Amino acid sequence: MSETILVSGGCGYIGSHVVRQLSESGRKVVVYDNLSTGFRDALTHGEELTEGDLSDHERLDALFERHKFTTVLHFAAAIIAPESVSLPMKYYGNNTRNTLGLLEKCVKFGVKRFIFSSTAAVYGIPDGGVASEESTPAPINPYGTSKLMSEWMLRDVGEAHGLQYVALRYFNVAGADPQARMGQRTPDATHLIKVACQAALGMRDCIRVYGTDFPTPDGTGVRDYIHIEDLASAHLFALKYLENGGESTAMNVGYGHGSSVRDVLEIVKKVSGAVFTVLEDGRRPGDPASLVAKADKIRRLTGWQPRYNNLETIVADAWRWESKLAGR
Repeated sequence: MSETILVSGGCGYIGSHVVRQLSESGRKVVVYDNLSTGFRDALTHGEELTEGDLSDHERLDALFERHKFTTVLHFAAAIIAPESVSLPMKYYGNNTRNTLGLLEKCVKFGVKRFIFSSTAAVYGIPDGGVASEESTPAPINPYGTSKLMSEWMLRDVGEAHGLQYVALRYFNVAGADPQARMGQRTPDATHLIKVACQAALGMRDCIRVYGTDFPTPDGTGVRDYIHIEDLASAHLFALKYLENGGESTAMNVGYGHGSSVRDVLEIVKKVSGAVFTVLEDGRRPGDPASLVAKADKIRRLTGWQPRYNNLETIVADAWRWESKLAGR
């Protein structure tokens, strides 16, 4: 009997891309999602979906009992850092407490492997703007803290119960499926590339640049933007790594180089051919000047190699997706 993988939050932006790649590679996938920010039609290969919340322990028990999962990929979470400052209990409940509940099911039902959707927000503001896995975690908002607490729980549960895991710390995820089958659909999204594409489509009056006096080459914030397809494929490489007996660990997923806000806006204008209003505003509290990954570890341990490491490619795929959404 082929092994079945559970993907929590598999109808969301990142989860749905990973689910699609898993299915295309021949894996059997079951998705668990409350559809609060995900979409049922993001599942493109007929994957089984159970609609439910991670706080619903009876439903999870029944699901684990039925499918005898060997592997869990956990994406379900609240992810807006500024919101986490004003709604910390939402983040500690939805992210940390629900991860604990899911880990309890993994131990109860003998799950062997766990891949966790973590974030570069665990680093806070790293020295020199570059974060390696050896950088001291120092989150500056409840979102980052909720994810770091989940990593700590995963470490301790793994040690006590033999659960092998990889925590993947994402940098700035962007773009869409190159065939425009799926992409970022969350209403009121805050992702820069999505927002800029919407401005180019005339769906927003303007785009705001928060901070133009950072100690960066052009004064705007620098981020390590990674194509969603490359991020998704990192999960498949991490899974193979664990299946081959790899040790539990955390890994950064990024390209290792950054682009500024102004760089992104210029590429969006180039790709779209549109002119849109850009307003300059002050820095937001807690925004680092630069946040770039040192991402040698995942390449070394898993063999992962990015295929879409180009800002214009990322923007072009995002633009194609946003244009499709606008035409619906």
